[in-house]
Amino acid sequence: MKVAIPKERRAQERRVAASPETVKKLKGLGLDVIVESGAGAGASYPDQLYADAGAVIGHDPKALLGDADIVLKVQRPLIGGEGELDELALLKPGALLIGILSPYGEPESLKAYAQAGVTAFAMELVPRITRAQSMDVLSSQSNLAGYRAVLDAAHEFGRAFPMMMTAAGTVPPARCLVMGVGVAGLQAIATARRLGAIVSATDVRPAVKEQVQSLGATFVAVEDEEFKQAETAGGYAKEMSAEYKAKQAALIAETIKKQDIVITTALIPGRKAPVLVSAEMVASMKPGAVIVDLAVEQGGNVDGAKKGEVVITANGVKIVGHLNVPSRIAVDASALYARNLFHLLQSLFDKKSGEFTIPWTDEIVKGIALTRDGQIIHPAFAAAPAAGNAD
Repeated sequence: MKVAIPKERRAQERRVAASPETVKKLKGLGLDVIVESGAGAGASYPDQLYADAGAVIGHDPKALLGDADIVLKVQRPLIGGEGELDELALLKPGALLIGILSPYGEPESLKAYAQAGVTAFAMELVPRITRAQSMDVLSSQSNLAGYRAVLDAAHEFGRAFPMMMTAAGTVPPARCLVMGVGVAGLQAIATARRLGAIVSATDVRPAVKEQVQSLGATFVAVEDEEFKQAETAGGYAKEMSAEYKAKQAALIAETIKKQDIVITTALIPGRKAPVLVSAEMVASMKPGAVIVDLAVEQGGNVDGAKKGEVVITANGVKIVGHLNVPSRIAVDASALYARNLFHLLQSLFDKKSGEFTIPWTDEIVKGIALTRDGQIIHPAFAAAPAAGNAD
C-alpha cells in the first residue's frame, strides 16, 4: 500500500504532512512511502533525510498522487482553477485523502471529493475523547499558535515584557490579556508569563478559571448563572446571550484600557469568530499596544483586523492578523502534525491480522469521515448533494 506525501502548494503553508521520524514508523507498518521532492523544505526537512528514513523521493507530482492509495496533506488539495495543478483530479478513485480539509469553511469541496470517488478524512474533526488525544490536530497546532502569537506580539511591541531594574531606572512589566482560554490561550498565558508579563485572561467557560489561575494569571469574567453553564459537552464555548455579551463587553472594556498586549483566540466550530474587541475598545488602548488576532481567518475577534496584515490604528495600536500562524513555526508544527497522522493511520491497522482496514463504526472514524463511495457521509454535511445526485 502506497502513501504519498505531496508538497503543500497553498500560499502561506510551510508545513509538511510527514517527518523523517514518522516515515520510519509508517514503513514499520508495512507501507511504502513516497515523498515529493522539496515537500519538507519549509520545515527544514531536506529530501535526503526522508530518503535516509526509507522513503522514495518522487519528482513527478502527477505520478506520485495518481498511484497513491493514501494521500497525507496538511491543507486541502487544490481543486479546479485554484492553482496550476489540480491535485484532486490526480487522485485515483478509492484513494484515502487525510488532511486539514476545512469542511465548514469550504463546503463545496466535499462535493468535489465525493464526485472524485475519494474517501476524505478531515483531521480537525477528530473527536475530543481520551483515545483520540494523540490524533488531535487542533490541540497540537493551536498549542504552537498560542506560543507564536506571544512572540509575534513581542516582535511588534516597542518595549520589554519583564520588569527590569537598572541604574537608569525601572522598566515596568507589560500587561497582557488573553481572550479565549483553549489550548492556544493557555499556551499564550504560559509564554507571556515566562517572558515576564503580568497576565490576565478571560473566557466564558467556568472550567478554565482554575487553569488560568494555576498558570499565575488573573481570571476576568462576569460570573453569573449563564456563565456557570457556558460549556458544551465537547469542551467548546457555547454562544452566549446578548445580555451576557453586553455585561462581559463592559467588563472587558474597562480591563482592556490598561493592557499593553491582547491575544485573542476565540473560535466556535463551524461559525464566524465572535467579535470580542470592538473599535471603541481598540481606541481606548494606549499608543504602542499590540493586539494579535488568532481568529482572523474565521472573521476575526477584533474589529479592524485584516487577514495577513499588521494594521496600525489612528491611536497607534497595532492589530496583528497573520495567516496560518502554526506554519510560522513550521518545524515543530510539522513534527506534531505528522505524529497526529501516524497515530490515526496506526489505529486503522487491525492488531491481530496486521491488515489495513477502516472501522466505519468507530467513533473516531465517524467523526472525521467526510466522503465514501461517491457520497457525503458526515452527518453535519450529508444533506449536501453527493456525486450520485449531481446534475
